[in-house]
Amino acid sequence: MSEALDKVRGELDGYAHPFFEFSAEEAGDGVEVRVRSKMPGVHTPEYRFTLTRREVDHSRFRWSFQGLLYGNLNDYMVELFTRNPGDP
Repeated sequence: MSEALDKVRGELDGYAHPFFEFSAEEAGDGVEVRVRSKMPGVHTPEYRFTLTRREVDHSRFRWSFQGLLYGNLNDYMVELFTRNPGDP
């Protein structure tokens, strides 16, 4: 297991959410973060985003990771709408 993967998994260990579970796997030269629903009976696609090795190695990784996680969770929630007023 890579040092980058260990670092991302360690950071994910600090987060808990009632609706989502988080995991991370190696992806090429980076790390892919995965978000899944943990609500019984609610089937949603797994959401994924990839961190580059440079992002993981950055001195402010902890803070930039939080921003990326929150931003991607926001994007994921928007993608889960099944209808919105802009639909044709």
